[in-house]
Amino acid sequence: MARRKKSSTADDLLELVAMLPWWAGVLLALVSYFALYNIASQPMVAPTQPGQMDTMVTQSIWRSLTTIGQYFVSFVCLLGAIMSAWRRRERKNLVVDVARSQATDALDGMSWREFEMLVGEGFRLQGYLVVETGGGGADGGVDLVLTKPGKSGGEKFLVQCKQWRAYKVGVDVVRELYGVMAAKGATGGFVVTSGRFTEEAISFASGRNVTLVDGPKLHGLLRQAQAAADRSPAQKPAAPMAHSPAPSAQSLACPLCAKPMVRRTAKRGVNAGNEFWGCNGYPNCRGTRPIN
Repeated sequence: MARRKKSSTADDLLELVAMLPWWAGVLLALVSYFALYNIASQPMVAPTQPGQMDTMVTQSIWRSLTTIGQYFVSFVCLLGAIMSAWRRRERKNLVVDVARSQATDALDGMSWREFEMLVGEGFRLQGYLVVETGGGGADGGVDLVLTKPGKSGGEKFLVQCKQWRAYKVGVDVVRELYGVMAAKGATGGFVVTSGRFTEEAISFASGRNVTLVDGPKLHGLLRQAQAAADRSPAQKPAAPMAHSPAPSAQSLACPLCAKPMVRRTAKRGVNAGNEFWGCNGYPNCRGTRPIN
């Protein structure tokens, strides 16, 4: 998928701030303004010797730059905060539109950017913390990095999004993600497409900690996640005041397909020997949950 090239440092800063929560952008704007204002308001030291004239010129230039910067950097951070809030709203609207649509081609017609935003919001609704990397470059084409808190401090999952409708996603894409997972020590990975996967890709992912999510499956997962998010607080069970016993497998639903989960023990990778909840539909579904 094509990626928009950044044309300036201001564009890079704007995009970086837009990846943060909107309130973080506002906070950065305030911090940068007051920090640069404090520098710009420092009194200039008058030269006492002829050789100190260069120092005074340098101070004057630096003061002018910080005076301009206190407004420019703050303005860029505020723009980034607005973009972050707008993207957040756009993500929610995308999920709602797809979840409520009964058409099988609800994912068609989306741009690659909209598709990535949709997938990211879907994972957020499942409790993941999502960082959008923008894909491409040295990260091996990873579009999203997911983390989910656990007793070991959190697990990392990598996601590749493929907005491919004309042909199936092949095994090379899955192999690439699997290699990046090993290099970065990720617990698992997802390849998400609006289309389908080849039989070779499905065969390669089977038995490995890579979950393949095609268009129909993604549509169903979004509908399930949105339905759970739409429930009012009154419809949700109240949080227990005291410590409750650990949930049983029958009380847990797979975050990907909603099937019951079973207790498993990891046999390979960095988590070898650790127990986790695994989907009862394995190997067709590779959904997992940590055991807290």
